[in-house]
Amino acid sequence: MAMTVRLPEELDAQLGELASRRHTSKHALLIEAADRFLREEVTTEQAVGIARGISDRYADLLKKLEDA
Repeated sequence: MAMTVRLPEELDAQLGELASRRHTSKHALLIEAADRFLREEVTTEQAVGIARGISDRYADLLKKLEDA
């Protein structure tokens, strides 16, 4: 699916410099960045879910420690 991305001039210039150093396109860099972002978000969501599960499971113990 095609989409248009409007970047601030400074960000576009930085992206262009990085693309030049890597001998690739800005398009390829944006795809890589989006992929990394989505993988990190999933990992973050999973970690938060695990933490919530632990806090639910040990809520009584955590309350006792808080009151100590």
